[in-house]
Amino acid sequence: MKKTILSLEQALTLPYATERFVHLGWRVIRIESAGGTGRKGDPNRYIGEDTGVDDLHAYYLAPNLGKEAITLNLKTAEGQALLRTIIKELHVDVFLCNTLPKRYRQLGIDYETLSQANPSLIWCGISALGPEYPDRAGYDPALQAMLGYMFLTGEPDRDPMLCGLPIIDLKAGDEAFTQVLLAFLEQANAGADTSGKEIHISMAQCAASWLITALPQRVFAQTEAVAFTRSGNEHRSFVPSNCYPTKDGFVYLAIGSDSQWEKLTQMTGFEHLRKPNRQTNNGRQEDKERIYADIRKGLQQYTTGQFIEICLRENLAVAPVNSTRQVSDLEFVKKIMIKTELPSNSSGTGKEVALFPAPMNTEFLAQNEHRLSCAPRLGQHNKSILQEAGLTATEIELLAEREII
Repeated sequence: MKKTILSLEQALTLPYATERFVHLGWRVIRIESAGGTGRKGDPNRYIGEDTGVDDLHAYYLAPNLGKEAITLNLKTAEGQALLRTIIKELHVDVFLCNTLPKRYRQLGIDYETLSQANPSLIWCGISALGPEYPDRAGYDPALQAMLGYMFLTGEPDRDPMLCGLPIIDLKAGDEAFTQVLLAFLEQANAGADTSGKEIHISMAQCAASWLITALPQRVFAQTEAVAFTRSGNEHRSFVPSNCYPTKDGFVYLAIGSDSQWEKLTQMTGFEHLRKPNRQTNNGRQEDKERIYADIRKGLQQYTTGQFIEICLRENLAVAPVNSTRQVSDLEFVKKIMIKTELPSNSSGTGKEVALFPAPMNTEFLAQNEHRLSCAPRLGQHNKSILQEAGLTATEIELLAEREII
């Protein structure tokens, strides 16, 4: 089932969600503002490494591959009417947005208005805390602070820290993707009744739902300090699970049972770990700092590769601490990286680049050898899409002159 998606999107959370629809082979048209001064459109177009094309900087590329792009001035009645025409004439199945809820009606993008153009439209909006908080902007770092992620990340005796990735943006994008698919399933089960659906995604609720291993602790922990402290690289329950230096790098070793602990104490160079009080996880909890020191002592004679090899023979959970470049060179990642060809610039013809893997291998990606068209330039498809919606070349020129597009 190939669908058409229209998305008023910027930043990361919604472009990431609609990129997942691209991986299914669906048509995704992104809308950006036609107004403003200076660098126009999605601010992310101008973030990250310079690719040689001004509105296609590196941070923007990956979550916008395979899409089409138009510009609309939705602050005008004419721009809003044009949006409804596009929805009707292109038989748009889904409309998404990640603007402030207070702007839904102002811009004419609310569900009630757009469903007049298509009564079976699935409408989805991502915002910081949902429509109950219409003025609240959703910025990933601020939400990480607000929802406890920073409080739980970092060393216990140092400042709270952000996660290394915009994890709340990505979680909310995945939730939007999931809820839209569920809405289509509901429509399919409804048969002849193909009424639309209004979906609101709260980034804060998405983030709070992932505290499933943290929030319940407040009910059972004897003290606040036990339940709510930063634990660095340690696992909060299993000892010893931590990061350790080797002769040439770092490894993460996770011991998840007493039998695994027994195997570790039998390895060459780690015999000194064996002590009666450490036979159970509860005992190891009491002695964890000395255990960490003893493991570091044992690793002084191992390179990362040597230690991983011996641990894997014993079926222990171990991994090197890889850089992002090393991750891109992993064979199972390299073979599924999505590739695109950059547009030509002053330096000559564009080159093919491998950017990132999809979360799932889809039939569409396999058929296209994991290649997608480059992320679109600002307003790149204005003419073709408006002609598809029934406008003449003259009408399109007039819209551009009046800065509607």
